[in-house]
Amino acid sequence: MIDAESVPETQSSRAADLFRAFRAGDEAKMGDLVALLTPLLWHTARAQRLDAQAAEDVVQMSWLALVRSAEAIVEPQAVMQWLIVTVRREAWRMVKKSDRVEPREFEADDLVTSSGDLPEEQVIRDQGDSRLWQHIGQLSERCRALLRVVAFADRPDYASVAEALGMPVGSIGPTRGRCLAKLRQLLADDPAWEL
Repeated sequence: MIDAESVPETQSSRAADLFRAFRAGDEAKMGDLVALLTPLLWHTARAQRLDAQAAEDVVQMSWLALVRSAEAIVEPQAVMQWLIVTVRREAWRMVKKSDRVEPREFEADDLVTSSGDLPEEQVIRDQGDSRLWQHIGQLSERCRALLRVVAFADRPDYASVAEALGMPVGSIGPTRGRCLAKLRQLLADDPAWEL
């Protein structure tokens, strides 16, 4: 018999708990839900070839749709999947509306960071980040998309990641391992890279 406390909480179950609390009247839990799922949703929108601004708009529209439809979601456990599907559909609508599909790479500028580093520390960090992103750019599109999504989730829910990326659930872990091994090798082969 499995002890419920020994089973690690997934991103999906955490989202369901926060959504239940929000529907029960704890409006602050919506902020926690937004913080938990926005990175996954943003990268899901970016995977549909939207630029950073359009991805932000799609994610924001999806959160508004969730608030409007909160009572219509019968099973809180489905809230993460509901949001992923909503983001994908809205992204497709936006791409179709703009009548262009422009492949875009994930750029270092897409990360929002705030630090109190000294300017020289920030320059050193930016140089390292630039090298890292150059090497990430050498990975296949499949690797880049997968790493974008799983990199920002504490405990990614593979079923939702699989749905977001259109991959079989069983291939996510092995593919992630191969992608990270390839990235490690690229970094190890770069004499300018410092660990």
